Amino acid sequence: MSAVSRTRRLASLPASGRLGSLRDSAAAPIYGALAVLFVLAWIVVSIWGGGDFFTVDNIVGMLQRSVALGIVAAGQTLVILAGSLDLSVAYLISLASLLGAEQMDGKEANIVPAILMVLALGVVVGLANGLIITKLRVNAFIATLGTALILKGIIENNYDGPAGSVPGTFEELGYTRFGPIPISIFLLAAVIGIVWFLLRHSRFGYRLYAVGGDEEVSKLSGVRTHRVVILAHILCSVAAVITGLFLASRLGAGTPTVGTDGGYDLESIAAVVLGGTALAGGRGGVLGTLAGVFVLALLDNVFDQLEVDSFAKDVVRGVIIIAAVAIYARRSSQEEQPA
Repeated sequence: MSAVSRTRRLASLPASGRLGSLRDSAAAPIYGALAVLFVLAWIVVSIWGGGDFFTVDNIVGMLQRSVALGIVAAGQTLVILAGSLDLSVAYLISLASLLGAEQMDGKEANIVPAILMVLALGVVVGLANGLIITKLRVNAFIATLGTALILKGIIENNYDGPAGSVPGTFEELGYTRFGPIPISIFLLAAVIGIVWFLLRHSRFGYRLYAVGGDEEVSKLSGVRTHRVVILAHILCSVAAVITGLFLASRLGAGTPTVGTDGGYDLESIAAVVLGGTALAGGRGGVLGTLAGVFVLALLDNVFDQLEVDSFAKDVVRGVIIIAAVAIYARRSSQEEQPA
């Protein structure tokens, strides 16, 4: 059967009939690595950190630090699966926090209008990115970098520091716990669950994998590839503005540098790659990305407790990311070799 015939058959099957062929095989190894790293972190911190790794505050702190990166990384997973990427998310996060906090202005009655306005911002930015990439045929790296610079100019021209304020009820999103569990974890779980459902049980998800695997073959099979890529970028930008709103709830106001200081553009890509999603697209999944987020949060926690300087942090994280990509690439090449 030709590649075109196989892709056409894939697109015509119902979701349940295609589930197995697109199953994320990269998630299990990264969760295994996460478990090993968790044990090693406990040993290292116990011996050299002078503290107890398994404290409630420590675990809760790691979970809370995972929420913002996890949400934006879930959106980044979608565009990378489509063979694209988004470098504008960091500045979009900052702008979303500023606009959301300004619109709320400390008043509970303004929460819903502020959320709707920020979500609309995400749709507009994602649509612009998608159209530039698909219709103007601009490389995704250049297109989203250009968008990032535009957003940066808007922020620097209009804001010199924190702006707006969020009401106390909205701040609860960032700080309230159910027992030891932060309520924000449920927000992360909801975003991950929605993305997982889209990838596994919707035609959009299966077409996304097809486009990321081979866009030309997908076109020949009747898939409207431009629509798939545009929708992926819209969803990615929506995830970014949700992250901005969450960070505003943590800080109590919008901040011009909250996205860039967190490095959410490159950090989200790193989490996706650590989770086993191929940068070329067509292979991976959001559950692996979630594990990648936890790995980065675990490393940050260990570095903080050991008081490792920032240079050493970046070196170790870079080595781990390169090693992970090398392992995935080697395993993929072995799987593609004929038996």
